Amino acid sequence: MTKFTTAAATAALMALAAPAMAQNIIVVAHGQANDPFWSVVKNGAALAGEHTGANVDFRAPEVFDMVAMSQLIDAAVNQQPAGLVVSIPDADALGPSIRRAVEAGIPVISMNSGGDVAAELGVLLHVGQSEYDAGRAAGERLAEMGGTKAICVNQEVGNVSLDQRCAGFAEGFGGPVNVVPTQNDPTEVQSRVRAALESDTEVNAVLGLSASLVGEPSIAAVEALGRDDVLVATFDLSAGFLEAVSEGRAAFAIDQQQYLQGYLPVAFLALHAEYGLMPGGDVPSGPNLVTQDTAGQVIELSAQGIR
Repeated sequence: MTKFTTAAATAALMALAAPAMAQNIIVVAHGQANDPFWSVVKNGAALAGEHTGANVDFRAPEVFDMVAMSQLIDAAVNQQPAGLVVSIPDADALGPSIRRAVEAGIPVISMNSGGDVAAELGVLLHVGQSEYDAGRAAGERLAEMGGTKAICVNQEVGNVSLDQRCAGFAEGFGGPVNVVPTQNDPTEVQSRVRAALESDTEVNAVLGLSASLVGEPSIAAVEALGRDDVLVATFDLSAGFLEAVSEGRAAFAIDQQQYLQGYLPVAFLALHAEYGLMPGGDVPSGPNLVTQDTAGQVIELSAQGIR
């Protein structure tokens, strides 16, 4: 059993065995309201609240906005919760607010993004994946599958974690990689990907940074052009993209198990408030590559908002 599996299983068992806890735990995430990825994180946090008896308040700005997010963190600090969970897509913008929480004596755990800066900000531990390493793994795999020239489609420009994904991808891929910035809009993504493929027919690999917002529209763009030579992969999961993987219309998906990113920090903070318990280090929730051989196993769970 891996270190991560052991930590996750132990946390789950401890949370299930814990008595009802009345602590208030606030989660402040950067994910936008229309991004299905974050609904899975929220589902995990909600389940941890049910298992531990903690009151979980999940908050996020309506759009990717670091000023609004820092204000949400400041408001959470003013409420003096038993614990605070944050994602850290921009440490420069959010650092002062996170430090304010730490200085106020509020235990803070980060999740999803910011693992490389969390300790510097006083965060107790991080639950997530190394975005750079995950991007590099994606690049290596697409190169092995025959990719020679690629685009990395970034739907959330300014999110440092997404920049790290594209940077890692470029290193692992080895060949030319062009970053295509777009808005958080599947229709625009499809249009931009199609334009990129039409303007450079040598591009034969596409990496999306979100399954539903980028991965699925990228498949649509490729199929509209009749380009069955183009490999499409994405970070994260959606039922639609997994179906494409299982059918051989997409290469693979990178699963960072965001349900755990919501669940584990809440469970850890509830146990910390009640018993003073806390793991001794970060918990890597990914990456895991979901390929054609394994996609069918997680399609239903993705549709249910768990994977």
